[in-house]
Amino acid sequence: MLFYLRVMTKLLSNSAIHNNYPHRQAYDSGFQPQQQPVVALPQGQYLQQEALQLDFIRDAFQQPLQWELEALYTDLHRDPLATTKPFSRAAVFMALVQRPSGVHIIFTRRADHLFNHAGEICFPGGRAEESDKDEIATALRETQEEIGIAEDYVALMGTHPGFVTTSRFLMTPVIGEVKAGFTITPDPSEVAEVFEVPLAVLMDPSQHRLHQASFQGKTHRYFTIVWQSRVIWGATAGLVRNFYRFLSAAQKELLR
Repeated sequence: MLFYLRVMTKLLSNSAIHNNYPHRQAYDSGFQPQQQPVVALPQGQYLQQEALQLDFIRDAFQQPLQWELEALYTDLHRDPLATTKPFSRAAVFMALVQRPSGVHIIFTRRADHLFNHAGEICFPGGRAEESDKDEIATALRETQEEIGIAEDYVALMGTHPGFVTTSRFLMTPVIGEVKAGFTITPDPSEVAEVFEVPLAVLMDPSQHRLHQASFQGKTHRYFTIVWQSRVIWGATAGLVRNFYRFLSAAQKELLR
């Protein structure tokens, strides 16, 4: 993501990484994603408690699972290793944390003073740099820069297919556990808040709302997930929705 104090060019280029859909201009001018018309969704499978545990998630990434991406986003995904189109590379980190009440996922709220997408909810991450070995390196470097979690505290699980944004970023979600003992040190130039959401909430299909809105004569659909007045939507909600579909497939295959 952007690093506001380093260079303005990185700020401007990275400002488009998170939640990049055709609706972003409307959102910047006061668009309220959760207030748009809701489209009916087929009832999704509810996950068992066992499927929400770190051990199960680790095992799922070790299996050759056959799972389907959310249909709404199928045409926006690419394999970073197979893609030859000139996308700019980016990555985000979906950080899983074990708490007494269960597994949580870490999110950030972007600083209010940022040029673009101020105040939006996202995962830590951003644009690849030449020194990054791969998308995993990008996600871990950006996570440490933004919220202070050192790589030593990360146990990687795997990745999901790259997500193509309208600004031509190929954004790879990296999934892993953050081990006990880590500390959070947000960079105030980028991050207004770091918070956690229970995995059980995020993986509850009844919390997933599909919305439809029109922008510049075109109709667009997107998901929202609301937790304690925070609205997760756009690309971030899309990646959460894919993680739900991944765990749903794992549950069917591994918890027979």
